[in-house]
Amino acid sequence: MNREIHLASRPQGWPTADNFRLVEAEVPTPAPGQLVVRNRFMSVDPYMRGRMNDVKSYVPPFQLDAPLDGGAVGEVVASEAEGFKPGDTVLHGLGWREYALLDARAARKVDPSLAPVSAYLSVLGMTGLTAYAGLLEVAGMQPGESVFVSAAAGSVGSLVGQIAKLKGASRVIGSAGSPAKVERLKALGFDAAFDYHDGPVRDSLKAAAPDGIDVYFDNVGGDHLEAAIASMNLHGRAAICGMIAQYNETEPPAAPRNLALVIGKRLTLRGFLVGDHGHLRDRFVRDMSGWLRDGKISYDETVVDGIENAPEAFLGLLRGQNLGKMLVRV
Repeated sequence: MNREIHLASRPQGWPTADNFRLVEAEVPTPAPGQLVVRNRFMSVDPYMRGRMNDVKSYVPPFQLDAPLDGGAVGEVVASEAEGFKPGDTVLHGLGWREYALLDARAARKVDPSLAPVSAYLSVLGMTGLTAYAGLLEVAGMQPGESVFVSAAAGSVGSLVGQIAKLKGASRVIGSAGSPAKVERLKALGFDAAFDYHDGPVRDSLKAAAPDGIDVYFDNVGGDHLEAAIASMNLHGRAAICGMIAQYNETEPPAAPRNLALVIGKRLTLRGFLVGDHGHLRDRFVRDMSGWLRDGKISYDETVVDGIENAPEAFLGLLRGQNLGKMLVRV
């Protein structure tokens, strides 16, 4: 039998366990051109919260009484597709289930000898490419510039800070949600880090970056974006990756209240989706593989065991209980 996690109801505000349902179904049989993959790891990500709402967005919403989906890596157990055989390790987009039936064109073979297979969902996957593209192409960070990263102990933010240092940033500052996460950021090479619970973010950032910042990588929005705008130097750039502070809110956010500064400072605030930057994938894999091989990049994973615990892993992610990438070991 195949166990799947379905969306049982749409959350109002913060999701709860009641919004999910564990369902059993038969393991599927592949048709010509298809594969069956036994998932080994699946990803839970903040963007999935938006897909639980029945609203028009850049990606279709999850359907009620149907499996959720998202990044997963696993082993081919049956193939009716040329170029794939049982035993191959593949990356695909049908997580939230133990066995996935998918068209071969939706799978990408990966080499499990290069890194643990879970890394293809984090440092060598969408997470790593998001950090790489957002910092270097969207924000256009240059050597000698100062960088601020919000939610910097998360899967994307922790890589952004390290890549910034490798690419010559003069100062890298990160915000995080606990003293332990702040210490982890310092161990990763951040020049300064602060716990956003300790006081107004604007004051903490000003103390950490007295000379201002040139680049802001935004994972949070709200008061973090407002603080970054206040600290940005002339012609500063912000790569807007996520705004997790408002994902579960039912009312519009109060901040940022200082958008008028964008004019005088000639700032650029640019939202982006990693899917628009696929042309960077080869360069990213080459750079990231080299950094990993040389011990220049570290990455963290928080792993929850069992498909039945995937909803709790997702809820824990939204509560900030992860260090680095939150994964479910299926």
